[in-house]
Amino acid sequence: MNYYKEHAKHYVGVDCVIFGLHEGKLNILLIKRRMMPGKGQWSLMGGFLEEEESLDDAAKRVLHQLTGLEDVYMEQVGTFGAIDRDPGARVISVAYCALLNFDEQDHQRVTDNDACWIPLDDMPELFFDHPLIVEKALEHLRLQIHRKPLVFQFLPELFTLSQLQSVYEAILGDKLDKRNFRKRILDIYSLEKTDKIDKSGSKRGATLYKLRIED
Repeated sequence: MNYYKEHAKHYVGVDCVIFGLHEGKLNILLIKRRMMPGKGQWSLMGGFLEEEESLDDAAKRVLHQLTGLEDVYMEQVGTFGAIDRDPGARVISVAYCALLNFDEQDHQRVTDNDACWIPLDDMPELFFDHPLIVEKALEHLRLQIHRKPLVFQFLPELFTLSQLQSVYEAILGDKLDKRNFRKRILDIYSLEKTDKIDKSGSKRGATLYKLRIED
């Protein structure tokens, strides 16, 4: 029985803001739309919620279809429901943010979906309200990297503090003071100082650290 037949019905969709770190820069995964409205224009990867699927499952499906990846960090970053946000119909979109390792995803699948990685600084004009969604997702990501060990997926098991700082700077889009960064990062994470030295950057070398996994 339909208890709500007197109420208006709307489409519900998910949009995925997929970030990746490549060659020291934060990139975003974008597609060129294959259908109207906005055919041929750049947009985020998204889709409609299916009948027997949760929002989280829909976002995971969209991500997997585009990148071939599963079990990727994803979180909701907001709901977007402006009346005129989609010229095709009244669509309410729930946005998700993912941060993944560029080298681990299926590049051929990306190409097959008419998608490509673009440095965030060179992001083209996007269709719908996707610029706003990207802005909100970026704010969310930059807050989360201070709370969760997301950045360590981009580092080897043993790393220098300079390498760690470089990853942070790429995601935050800003240069950080070396002394303040090191003090803060050692307060946030349990890092173990090893007796190994990385001499690739200088004769003196730099101490290698590893993330201590707490039981």
